[in-house]
Amino acid sequence: MKERVSAYAAAGVDTEAGDRAVELMKAAVGRTLGADVVGGVGGFAGMVDVSALREFQRPLLATSTDGVGTKIAIARALDVHDTIGQDLVGMVVDDIAVVGARPLLMTDYIACGRVDPERIADVVRGVARACEFVGVPLLGGETAEHPGLMAPDDYDVAGAATGVVEADEALGPERVEAGDVVLAIASSGLHSNGYSLVRRIVAESGWPLDRDVPEFGRTLGEELLEPTRLYSPLCLEVSGRVHAFSHVTGGGLAANLARVVPAGMRASIDRSSIEVPPVFSIVRELGRVAWEDLEDTLNMGVGMVAVLAEEEVDAVVASSAARGCAAWPIGVVSEDVDAGQGAASDAGASRAAGSDASRAASERVVGGTKGVHGGTVRVFGAYR
Repeated sequence: MKERVSAYAAAGVDTEAGDRAVELMKAAVGRTLGADVVGGVGGFAGMVDVSALREFQRPLLATSTDGVGTKIAIARALDVHDTIGQDLVGMVVDDIAVVGARPLLMTDYIACGRVDPERIADVVRGVARACEFVGVPLLGGETAEHPGLMAPDDYDVAGAATGVVEADEALGPERVEAGDVVLAIASSGLHSNGYSLVRRIVAESGWPLDRDVPEFGRTLGEELLEPTRLYSPLCLEVSGRVHAFSHVTGGGLAANLARVVPAGMRASIDRSSIEVPPVFSIVRELGRVAWEDLEDTLNMGVGMVAVLAEEEVDAVVASSAARGCAAWPIGVVSEDVDAGQGAASDAGASRAAGSDASRAASERVVGGTKGVHGGTVRVFGAYR
């Protein structure tokens, strides 16, 4: 007798494969569920007990959503899928830590052309490991199969997180003062931004992903797949010492820092205080990309920035070092003497700077990014 195939399966959707994927990921997700979580894996909605919010005077909920972008293409090419999840958590949870919010929950969403249970489980295990590290329950998720819309091996991931912060402890530009120090916190590499540019450069260079690169001490593919550093535990540990954080994602250092500089002030960043990791220099050389274009796209080795009073710098540097992450001053905040004339554009502020022509970029003033019209960021000098 011929085995019956459901109409849905004939249309390309395998619900049994989805169930197998859930079974494979269940243990990893379960390890993220603490005592505050009500119910387990598989419900229509995840629930978390927020009775502790009664102790807040004025609790503010913070939320963020993001994806991993085209870095997924590197994971697919290498058939390594258990690190992309950390990138997702980094992009989402670190954004709410920027305002000092403690994460309460995270959810994820995976769209794919065909459910490969092992591959989907690998992705979610990566998300779960990162959630466990930052102390947030992976409270719910969805895997959607889209045959005909996506190729069988295609997938994309997105996530959202919600956190809480006491209103009078929230961090942001309103706390930043003239004289504050801009403290860089090292990235782990490219993180999850700019991969459309990076992938094009790599493809045009002819370098295969399995090429050993002495500067990396590993293959090109391994370097490109290095997961995003997770900053939220550090950010929450030192939040009482910091006035503002800036998560350096799409747009680079200056554009993201400008989002937390208040109107009438300027943060001045000396590029010579930043020793650019090899991956950024090699990408630039392979693609013959101008330093200005590179710093508008990639993090240049600075994944998170803290803006804080000078007397707090040593303590935050020590806390960062204790977590295995370098931190160092790269600039200072001051009154913006040009504020009355409006923020200068990149082109209007450009002029040669820096003693090393091979690493010098124009002096620039950046402001008005991401819809935020506050203060400005001046970058000058040459990278090391």
